[in-house]
Amino acid sequence: MTRVRQAVIPAAGLGTRFLPATKAIPKVMLPIVDKPTIQYVVEEVVQSGLENVIFVTGPGQGEIEDHFDHNSRLEQRLRELGKKEALQIVEEIAEMVSVSSVCQKDPLGLGHAVLITQDLVEGEPFAVLLGDDIFTGEVPCLKQLLEVYESCQTSVVAVMEVPPEAVSRYGVVAVEPAEGKDDRLYRVLDLVEKPAPEDAPSNLIIPGRYILTPGIFEALGATQPGAGGEIQLTDGLKVLIETEPVYAYRFRGIRYDAGDKLEYLMATIQCALEHPDLGERFRNYLKGLRL
Repeated sequence: MTRVRQAVIPAAGLGTRFLPATKAIPKVMLPIVDKPTIQYVVEEVVQSGLENVIFVTGPGQGEIEDHFDHNSRLEQRLRELGKKEALQIVEEIAEMVSVSSVCQKDPLGLGHAVLITQDLVEGEPFAVLLGDDIFTGEVPCLKQLLEVYESCQTSVVAVMEVPPEAVSRYGVVAVEPAEGKDDRLYRVLDLVEKPAPEDAPSNLIIPGRYILTPGIFEALGATQPGAGGEIQLTDGLKVLIETEPVYAYRFRGIRYDAGDKLEYLMATIQCALEHPDLGERFRNYLKGLRL
């Protein structure tokens, strides 16, 4: 059995939906309560037992990697001030996971972002987590996918149901039940990137969590760029299913697209309610609102 050890987190997006907030900082560094969005994603990686993270960043996005590194000046100042709790927090972030990065110089799509990590992945199966998707639940979404991978040893993507009118925002899968397995598990028959509702093969969309075999790199290399010269990961998976099985798992939990303003606010409220210091006071505040 080949174990998954690494997670790729594409985070090179310009965040145009959040301008002007994202004019000078990456969208994945926008805070949700007291953590940048991408830290929630990295924490999911750690909670799922993976050891290494590969960030795919854009030009001038050094803040992402810096956040997960030591800041000796800040740490020394916190020691001098006797702020032990704050010091522990920043030190734990720096020691959370082993980090490397690769720069996606041009916005050429999610498939391209994955493709340029090939040398760092080094022929192993790996996870992909979109940097602005936040998942909550008793078991991390990635851990659920890893459990599926351990049994099937092939690529598996998380899926969720959405209203038919929403499918045009996502990659959509056509599936059949996986015989003799969990009723949440499906065999992928086809994939379509952002179809019109009348052309969608189902209302099961891929919300940004994947376990991929190294075969995805050859498949992406054979994938033709689409609109804007972008290579889509959905199209690469469509090529991959011609040579090896790909499964879809309807995960347990809730997903928030923190790249969408409304869902970013929803994620903020959820995380605030779960915050160990703020949760009870924030809940009482919400109860007192006249809505």
